[in-house]
Amino acid sequence: MKPGAGVKLKNHTSFGQSVRHSLTMAYRGLLKIRRTPEQLFDVTLQPIIFTLMFTYIFGGAISGDVHSYLPVIIPGILVQTVITTSIVTGVQLREDMDKGVFDRFKSLPIARIAPLAGALLADTIRYTIATVLTFTMGYIMGYRPDGGLEHVALAAVLVIACAWAISWIFAFFGVIARTASSVQGISMLVLFPLTFLSNAFVPADTMPDWLQFFVKINPISHLVTAVRDLTNSGTAGWDLGISLIGAAVIVAIFAPITVRAYMRRT
Repeated sequence: MKPGAGVKLKNHTSFGQSVRHSLTMAYRGLLKIRRTPEQLFDVTLQPIIFTLMFTYIFGGAISGDVHSYLPVIIPGILVQTVITTSIVTGVQLREDMDKGVFDRFKSLPIARIAPLAGALLADTIRYTIATVLTFTMGYIMGYRPDGGLEHVALAAVLVIACAWAISWIFAFFGVIARTASSVQGISMLVLFPLTFLSNAFVPADTMPDWLQFFVKINPISHLVTAVRDLTNSGTAGWDLGISLIGAAVIVAIFAPITVRAYMRRT
């Protein structure tokens, strides 16, 4: 076989082959989780700890009692936890590239995009686990969404889809950054103000006027409001539309530049 024949084959894979290869890489990601279950600590422990901690700390002060605060805090914790979990995509991507895993993939007759697409697909399982655990904790504590099961499921899909879209941003950081720790540092610098300077934990009208402006235009606030509308009243307002449009814009911008940067690096 001539040198570079394997690369040539990978560059000429069909769309169907690329999808199959990506699904195989996603399955590889799930196998990694099964063999190292500690990778799930953030999506299993964080929803439990944060729900208990924030509910009992802020519940009485904000809503008068814990039970009244649950319709406010559960959607907020859900969004905060799942969106934060998307950071792992970029961190693990950088770790695999540093370990030479992707260099070994070059010698395989697979689509070059498959390892990246597979990692993004596998992480949706992490978002699903965090979503289910958050709602489960809320139910145990007495949260009964008035929107009904179908709107709770729709809210869950919305959060998972938005987290997947945002993971493209951190995947881009993972490709261009030098170390996994720098990916995590940059990602937290982006997400920390967005998640905490939002309406996830307290109503925006309790904040100073200058801070309310930022909170009300914060995309995380729109997503939290959309989830609250769906779960608590079964309604879909303009916040849902803004969240979906925002997710689509993120994918439209970051998916191409991430793929381009990834192709150059691999």
